[in-house]
Formats: sequence, structure tokens, C-alpha cells
Amino acid sequence: MNTNIAFIESIVTCPHCQASEAINSEHGASQHLYRCRSCSAILKPKSGDCCILCSFGNRDCSSSEQNLAA
Repeated sequence: MNTNIAFIESIVTCPHCQASEAINSEHGASQHLYRCRSCSAILKPKSGDCCILCSFGNRDCSSSEQNLAA
């Protein structure tokens, strides 16, 4: 069992109500849906982005870095 799982913290900002929340995502994992805790809007990645972190977060997920390296 691997207990050295790395997490990325990103501040996601809802484009509808501008509320921000820090979320943690497992390193290399993509999060495809996110429900805003303030207005309940469902966020989906923008066209060309792999996840909500890349679309609405202050940090891209590590998957995009891995995809660029390939």
C-alpha cells in the first residue's frame, strides 16, 4: 500500500457567483465535475481543458503537465 500520495491544492473560483474554495486533488487525477458550495452551479471543464482545476483553478492539475511531456 502506497501511503505517499501527493495532493495538489488549488483555489477554484466559480464563474457564476465568484465564490472561491480551496480543494485538494490527488496528484495526477483529474476532477471533471464540481458543485459550487455557494450557488450550487455544476462546473465542467472548458473546451480543451482536462478538468475543473485547469479551467477554474489557480493551479493546473498535474495531468496537463504529464500530457504536455508525452
